[in-house]
Amino acid sequence: MTRSDRGFLQRARRTPILRIATALSILSTWIGCSHGGSPTQPSGPPAAGSTIVWAAIGASDVTGIGSSVPCLLQDCANGTSYIAVAARQLRSQGFVLDLLNLGLPTAVIGRDFETLGQQYNRVIAGNFIEQEMPFVQRGATLVTIFAGLNEINTVTAALGTGAGGSDPNGYIDAQVRAFNTDFSTLLRGVADRAGSPRVVVLNLPNPAGMPYLAGAPLAQRQAAQRTAVAMTRTVVNPLVSSSTVVVDLMCDARSYQASTYSSDGLHPNDGGYAFIASEVVRAVTSASYPAPQGSCSFMSIVP
Repeated sequence: MTRSDRGFLQRARRTPILRIATALSILSTWIGCSHGGSPTQPSGPPAAGSTIVWAAIGASDVTGIGSSVPCLLQDCANGTSYIAVAARQLRSQGFVLDLLNLGLPTAVIGRDFETLGQQYNRVIAGNFIEQEMPFVQRGATLVTIFAGLNEINTVTAALGTGAGGSDPNGYIDAQVRAFNTDFSTLLRGVADRAGSPRVVVLNLPNPAGMPYLAGAPLAQRQAAQRTAVAMTRTVVNPLVSSSTVVVDLMCDARSYQASTYSSDGLHPNDGGYAFIASEVVRAVTSASYPAPQGSCSFMSIVP
């Protein structure tokens, strides 16, 4: 395991992430029982003044780790995660919100990445497919999904201890294919629960340009970049459709500004979450939100 990975684990143990994850596991059954309804078939952005039934799938981003007011399992009036800030903005525009915060700090998309991470002593409390997707409201009209960074850190941890052997790029590419399979499973599960909600997916910034990897070895930054770019180009960006919008964090310069991040260099601070929230609100409400870029300079930060 690299020095950067060890530092990340040490930071995780000093935070309330594990306590939050435990609480979420205890309360997840209650959430599933308290949100009923029947599938709906919305198309395009919500009508002005309508009710948005929103399921937010993610990890520490949904909870707001790194911000001044993180929030677990609630639609917090004063929260500073991207979903809390976006919810306030949507309400200020006249929408009525029924928001379900499903965020599980440290979580990854599927059981395969959870098992892989635990094999290399990473703190992973669960996965989206098993611990979040089953609780998406039957009447959800909006689902947001942000996945990938915890998976990338899992892959680089594995590579740092010799996984992949003499073919690290082949190992990375196999993990990207597994991520694609998991994402397809997640989206099928969302559709089974909610029909055809508007889906907003956030693609990944390039970790090679994020502060938490600034002092990491070149090989680790190269691996993180290869994984993130491949996930963005081959898994997330192709999801764009009439009912699915992709927020392009990979090619947004704000994703690489040190001022966007909290002291750990990985989780956004209040300003970082605010910028993400503003893009999510645009993606939810706009009938012509721009498609993600197929190529940009941020995809090749390291050689």
